[in-house]
Amino acid sequence: MATQFEKAETLMNLHRQGGLLLPNAWDIASARIFEDAGFPAIATTSGGIAFANGYPDGQKISRDEMLGVVGRIAAAVDVPVTADVEAGYGDVAGTIRAVIAAGAVGVNLEDGVTRNELVPIETQAQRITEARAAAGDLALVINARIDSYLFQVGEPDLRLGETLMRAKAYMQAGASSIFVPGVHDPALIQTLVREIAAPLNILAGAGAPSAPELFKLGVARISIGSAAMLATMGLVREIAKELRETGTYGLIGAYPFTYPEAYKLFS
Repeated sequence: MATQFEKAETLMNLHRQGGLLLPNAWDIASARIFEDAGFPAIATTSGGIAFANGYPDGQKISRDEMLGVVGRIAAAVDVPVTADVEAGYGDVAGTIRAVIAAGAVGVNLEDGVTRNELVPIETQAQRITEARAAAGDLALVINARIDSYLFQVGEPDLRLGETLMRAKAYMQAGASSIFVPGVHDPALIQTLVREIAAPLNILAGAGAPSAPELFKLGVARISIGSAAMLATMGLVREIAKELRETGTYGLIGAYPFTYPEAYKLFS
């Protein structure tokens, strides 16, 4: 089994090479299924973990509970794990040390405060500097999330300039890659790839180009956020509706995962 230092180097190299399709897990079962499918690394979803444990998204779950799940995921898989730690829970350096103690080798750090406001650029750059210092000699992948497009902050014609300015500042502060969720337009993605001197992470989902198309545009990393977890909730809702209304089991039979398969996955 690879050491944590080796996993960190592997994850960093996957970003440098590009073509990294990174699924987001919310518990051990989803993480093991993704690993068994052949993905070379796994991310966690803060929203998915929060929902699965009875919290709304947005740092409502405690850091200890969040990283408890991250730690169990990291211990259950052999591939590198990167953790979504939202905005750092008010103590970025302490959070990074806790992430490393949990066995993860990467983090997402977001700069959104609300759906109408971003953290001042200097404040977020300082957080990233603190994160890099707290990682010590571990090649922690710091994926700096810029929420200007996701939350549609500011005037549309100024949004690109703000995003590029933040990307440059975050890279200078020690970020390994830049994450710009909320962007689906191929021309805009090409501009971001061209203008940001770092691996670019795009959030895929309904309305986004396919993974091969995004990689062709130059995107280095694609993640899916809470989408798989929410789709699972949607399936359970439809199973519940069918059971309640008709007493039949069509949907359960349509997506079988057998007991022997589950037993083998965790043996």
